[in-house]
Amino acid sequence: ALPLDAAAVIQADLDRSGRFRSLPRASMIEKPTTAAAVDAADWRLLKVDYVVVGRLLPLPDGRLDMQFELVNALTGQRLLGLALPSDRGGLRMAAHRAADAIHEKILGIRGAFATRIAYVAVAGTAPTRTFSLVVADADGETPRTVARSQQPIMSPAWSPDGQRLAYVSFEGGFSAVYVQTLRTGERVKVSSRAGINGAPAWSPDGTRLALTLSKRDGNADVYVLELATQQLQQLTDDPAIDTEPAWAADGQSVLFTSDRAGAPQVYRLALGGSDRPKRVTFEGSYNARPRLSPDGKQIAVVTIDRGAYRIGVVDLATGALRVLTNGRLDESPSYAPNGAMLIYATREGRTGVLAAVSSDGTVQQRIAAPAGEVREPVWSPYLN
Repeated sequence: ALPLDAAAVIQADLDRSGRFRSLPRASMIEKPTTAAAVDAADWRLLKVDYVVVGRLLPLPDGRLDMQFELVNALTGQRLLGLALPSDRGGLRMAAHRAADAIHEKILGIRGAFATRIAYVAVAGTAPTRTFSLVVADADGETPRTVARSQQPIMSPAWSPDGQRLAYVSFEGGFSAVYVQTLRTGERVKVSSRAGINGAPAWSPDGTRLALTLSKRDGNADVYVLELATQQLQQLTDDPAIDTEPAWAADGQSVLFTSDRAGAPQVYRLALGGSDRPKRVTFEGSYNARPRLSPDGKQIAVVTIDRGAYRIGVVDLATGALRVLTNGRLDESPSYAPNGAMLIYATREGRTGVLAAVSSDGTVQQRIAAPAGEVREPVWSPYLN
């Protein structure tokens, strides 16, 4: 008795990417388990381009060996063959890795199915609500609560190595930024200064956090915190609200949201220079929560489109804005590490749910999540 249907996991991953359309099992004329047994001509009759076959074999130590092969049905050529040993508890992740390998072999783009997501789940109603920080597979399965509080938890952010999460918690009635190591559960309070402590974002080298802090007058600005020394560097100093920082991949500049022009827009500030922040978004009356794509060519934002908050992407070369979603209250976009998809929070009725959209907007889908309000999802980097 196997713990899950590994083939179904691989199939669901590939379907969810929007780049593949799988053949229903009921329509399959045969079910080979090795590439040598694949009759390519038969599959061509079904208008199938590729066939994935595989089997699970027991290993002497009690683990399972997932062996799979990819066959080009047009030529009959075996394109890929791998074996992924796994214990029973790791079989789902092995299936995700198999889907990653297939995705990369066919499309030339590394898959992101074996990554993880984090989000905040809210259960109950005030004043007895419970806030949980949850980590799950990229498809929303196998959720695990890593922090829980009766006070709000918000703004989770993955470290570049995928081993830690920074987040804001209001334990004790005041905001503070924590860094938690997922493997051990150990967490450290890294910022609990008077006023606002919010919106942490890791530098690409994992040594610093950009975050939002407020002075005595309560005005919010963007700072950089050196984690090893607790040294602070103030990046912005403006009467406007400057918040939601995000690092460029080279660590040489920071994007952030500011209402200094009268409404929230995205600005970029080069570090180590004397230049003032430069506005990045001009199309639309509201653009906030910037997240840079892995290739650095565009940013995802929350924008107002026809009176609704939706997810859009801005081409940094041209400034053009393209709206990807069609919800009424879509928020918190986060790119997959390969840039092919974005996860975000949206609403179904009065309930916050997880959703994903392809970076070109052609594929939209719900993602599995536990019951209750779901907020602020963030996609992990690659884990190896």
